Amino acid sequence: MNIDFNKLFFTFLGLMIVLNWGLLMSALMRKIGARVAKRYGIPWFQPWVDLVKNYAIRSQITHGVMFYLGPVFRLSGGVGLFLFMPMVFGSDLWTNFSFKGDLILILYFQFFGMLGMALGAGEGGQPHSFIGISRGLSQFTTIEVPMTLAVIAIAVQYQTLSISDIVAAQQGGIMNWTVFTNPFATAAAMLSVLGAFGHSPFNLVKAPNEIPIGPPTEYHGTYLGVLRTNAAILHVVEAVLFMNLFFGGATTWIELIVKSFLIYFWSVFVGMVFPRFRIEQSVAWFLKIPLILGIIAIILL
Repeated sequence: MNIDFNKLFFTFLGLMIVLNWGLLMSALMRKIGARVAKRYGIPWFQPWVDLVKNYAIRSQITHGVMFYLGPVFRLSGGVGLFLFMPMVFGSDLWTNFSFKGDLILILYFQFFGMLGMALGAGEGGQPHSFIGISRGLSQFTTIEVPMTLAVIAIAVQYQTLSISDIVAAQQGGIMNWTVFTNPFATAAAMLSVLGAFGHSPFNLVKAPNEIPIGPPTEYHGTYLGVLRTNAAILHVVEAVLFMNLFFGGATTWIELIVKSFLIYFWSVFVGMVFPRFRIEQSVAWFLKIPLILGIIAIILL
């Protein structure tokens, strides 16, 4: 078996770039939120300080093997998304391990981390953990329905399940982007992404305005560091996924950073405006307008 060490090096380098950009972007978003609330906010380097502090702490509490595999599965989902996601179009060094059917695998990896966390929370001993599991899985399932319809619509439109081929079909000018050639699929996906990023009004599992805030209450030390690492990677890679599918991809890292910031900021902007939904409100919302837009996108094709 031949190992392409050059490919491995640039893939690892890309992962480090994504991780650090995710940490910086999370700091910027928290800073923006603080300024909206007329506060100063955290320093820009605070996520790195928190990450180092968490990885330096060791836990003496034992809840069972599956409980501590939850963050590992969560990180595996984020890293798996990155490994099969083409980052910079036209560059063999930054396409990672993408292949012709990578879009299907990407959709599976999106759900993988959530299922791992559900299994881990179920072994934690917290009597209310099953409430969080039911909330998280119920909401994420309804998020996946319109999102999957949007993905099917563009797969049929471009006659491919390759993300690289979808990006290639959008080259040649901004009017070739999916947002203009298939606005209904784009609208369904961009409404679904509000729930995928987990900001208000769809932050049901963490509920950060309350004292118990979900997984960070039970997971601490290194395990919390793993969750924070995954969050930094996952938010960037999910933004890159939507950039590739609907906004023409990126031909440079600078373009990737700008577009991923704007896509992620969309969810933060909505979160600053709307208060948190209850679970029944959230589920019903995704099964109304986003679902209808996804169905229209399929019908028009």
